[in-house]
Amino acid sequence: MSKHKHSNESKKAVINRLSRAIGHLESVKKMVEEDVDCSEVLIQLSAVRSAINNTGKVILKEHISHCIVHAIEEGDEEVIQELDNAIDKFIK
Repeated sequence: MSKHKHSNESKKAVINRLSRAIGHLESVKKMVEEDVDCSEVLIQLSAVRSAINNTGKVILKEHISHCIVHAIEEGDEEVIQELDNAIDKFIK
């Protein structure tokens, strides 16, 4: 797998998104512990899933626009297969 660097700004943005999703998931756990109505829990789980998917989209866009472009410029075409595999796993 290729080794590449990301800007501190892009890493911080992803980490912030993940922290919010983790906090939201902790809230869902607390809702379950407190026997909150299942419908409300499902709605909150949907919000967590959306936050995770959106974070994945941000990472994917960053990967394509920087990492893939850089790898292709260096002649590393294996990175395309790695991206294809990662997308398949992300979308499952």
